[in-house]
Amino acid sequence: MDEVGTKIVEILKKHMKEPRDDISLDTELTDLSIESLDLAMIVFDIEDSFGIEIPYNANEDVEDFKTVGSVVEKVRALKSAVGGDAAAKA
Repeated sequence: MDEVGTKIVEILKKHMKEPRDDISLDTELTDLSIESLDLAMIVFDIEDSFGIEIPYNANEDVEDFKTVGSVVEKVRALKSAVGGDAAAKA
């Protein structure tokens, strides 16, 4: 698992009531017993950690937050977009 994946797993564990050591990219978020308020805190923590803004609509973006791997991919894409914007402005 790369740095982004490792950091996201750390963030998930920090907000879980019962942290697990068997979290992989294929782990579904629903299997982690994360409550909606915890998910909001996780999103804020990820945004702060990576300097990104995650547009999230529970009715539209459910697939982006299905597995740990899908969250990692979303963060990577947002980081690339932020990096691309910064390069375009320079």
